[in-house]
Amino acid sequence: MTETTQTQMKPPGGAKPRSPEFRLAADALRGLRQDLFHDAFAYRPLPRMRVDGPLTRRLPERVREYAAWTPHAVITACGLLAMAVASTANQGGPGIASLVPSLLALLPVLLTLVRPVGAFWFSMAATPFVAVFSGSWGEWPWPEGAFITHLVVLTVVALRTRPRTAAWMWVLTAWYGFMSESLVAGHIGTNTAPLLFLSALALLVVTVLHVRRTAEQEVTAHQSETAQERSRRTLLEERTTIARELHDVVAHHMSVVAIQAEAAPYRVENPPPELEQAFVTIRENAVAALTELRRVLGVVRAADYEAPDAPQPTLADLGALLANVREAGLSVEKTVTGAVRELPQGVELSAYRIVQEALSNTLRHAPGATARVEIGYVLGGLGLRIVNGPARTTTLVKSTHGAGHGITGMRERVTMLDGEMTTAETDDGGYEVTVFLPVPQRAAEESG
Repeated sequence: MTETTQTQMKPPGGAKPRSPEFRLAADALRGLRQDLFHDAFAYRPLPRMRVDGPLTRRLPERVREYAAWTPHAVITACGLLAMAVASTANQGGPGIASLVPSLLALLPVLLTLVRPVGAFWFSMAATPFVAVFSGSWGEWPWPEGAFITHLVVLTVVALRTRPRTAAWMWVLTAWYGFMSESLVAGHIGTNTAPLLFLSALALLVVTVLHVRRTAEQEVTAHQSETAQERSRRTLLEERTTIARELHDVVAHHMSVVAIQAEAAPYRVENPPPELEQAFVTIRENAVAALTELRRVLGVVRAADYEAPDAPQPTLADLGALLANVREAGLSVEKTVTGAVRELPQGVELSAYRIVQEALSNTLRHAPGATARVEIGYVLGGLGLRIVNGPARTTTLVKSTHGAGHGITGMRERVTMLDGEMTTAETDDGGYEVTVFLPVPQRAAEESG
């Protein structure tokens, strides 16, 4: 090892390096100070219990309101039990002083409802006073009432904090018990060992509950992240598909514009130079726009994507689509209202894809159901309504209307065209998808 390396390993200021044992002890003391001393008496009220569980949600609404206070009632009952035991074991005689052991057994338990860590220190500090005022020296250092109080306090505080805090409380309890027993060794009976045994069992159960709760939260968070990631991925895939189809639609029209602009001067005998230059400019702009469009949309194209040779489907191809789904076992009928007319290719393609996805969802989630496709050509746009009845056959696949990725893709297409879309369950247990795709009057006239 070189001299430079040795110099780098020395702690700053020329101090001696700390041993691993010293660092471990320092970390332990730092954890003790953070868990049991820092903001020990901070106000932390116990929240009400959730009532959306499998059992509590079946209770009447008024009963659920009271059921939310179950933890508070249980802790209060434990405090009253400790108070009753302390009062029964009291040998201090009548008088106001005889109430002190009972109150000191009750108050630490009630304090766990608002200041849990402070309740632990209060229970530790109250234990010798309970012994003095009760006049009960048969059990030391935990009189009967204080025994129950401290056991309840340890359990409740462990439930409300974390396992490390529970471990520190148990260690301090053991230290206090053994130190107190050493003062009266051989003179009176001691009960630290039973308290430590019972509290260790209680804290072990609480720790297992903490670990299970943490694991459930992590699994829930992971499932939520997975669902969000799946939704984002589906959305990106759908946008990629739309971008590809948009390229095919726009590129076709821009190519037609460029070709017509190039051929237009030859259709006019002796065209003026200004007209020829105008057509040249139109063609150059069309070619530039087409190149830029391909460059931008090429970013979202997959590396192995190849443009389809066949033209993109339109509403005129719905007949073949409906025939395919009928062969797959879906009974479907089509209704068309309004004056049928040719719409812009982007609207035609999106409408076709929406109907296709809605019928696919019906096949997957409502086997045996009947479906109806309604197409309405109205002034200012195109209306679509795809509705299916309830499933008629049993299936192992649970219906998840609204939770799949097809709905996401349909919404993305409708949003791209500034349209509106609603989805809802029908009264008979089926499902309905309603879409309106606006078509500007000028675009409709050009398409026609």
